[in-house]
Amino acid sequence: MKLNKIMLAAVMAMGVSSFANAANQGSGSVTFTGEIIDAPCSIAADNIDQTIPLGQISNLSLKDGRESDVKEDFSIKLEDCAFATAKTVKTTFTGAPGGTTGADKKMVAFGSGSTAKGASVVITDNNKPIELGTATAGQLLDVGTTQAELKFQAFLKGNGGALDTIVPGAFTSVVNFALDYQ
Repeated sequence: MKLNKIMLAAVMAMGVSSFANAANQGSGSVTFTGEIIDAPCSIAADNIDQTIPLGQISNLSLKDGRESDVKEDFSIKLEDCAFATAKTVKTTFTGAPGGTTGADKKMVAFGSGSTAKGASVVITDNNKPIELGTATAGQLLDVGTTQAELKFQAFLKGNGGALDTIVPGAFTSVVNFALDYQ
C-alpha cells in the first residue's frame, strides 16, 4: 500500500513538472503571401524576386565601353501551365535606362544608392541585348507543357564616351519583368 502511494505521488509530481515545462520556449508567426493571376502559367515562387550576383569586376575591363567577360545566367521558371492551344510567351523588362546619358534602353542604370559609376547592366536574350520596355522574341509553349524556363543573361558594360570614368564601388540595378502570353 505504501508503495502504491509513493508511485502515485511520483506520477503526480511528473505530471505537474511537465506542465511547468510547457511555458513558452519560443514562438513566432508565419505569413503567407502571393497573388492569384489570370495567366496560363504560374511563376515559380523563388523566381518572382531574384538577386543575381555579378561578382567583383575590374574597372579596367569596362573601359572604353567594353563588356565584362563575367556573364551570369538567370531564368524565369514557369510551372503549372495549362492551355488548350499552343501559346507564345514574351518577356518585357522595365527599369531605368543606363549608358553615358542615361538614355540607353539596352543598358540598366545603377540605382541611386550605388557608389560605383560609369557602367551599366546589360540583359540579353539569346546573346542579343534586350531593350527596356520592348518585348523579347516569343518562346513557344506547346500544348501539354506544364513547365518552361525563360533563360537570360546579365553582365556589366562600361558606359563609354569621352568622359568614360569607371568609379569602383558597390552597385545595385533593378528591373521589373512582365510576361505576355499570346
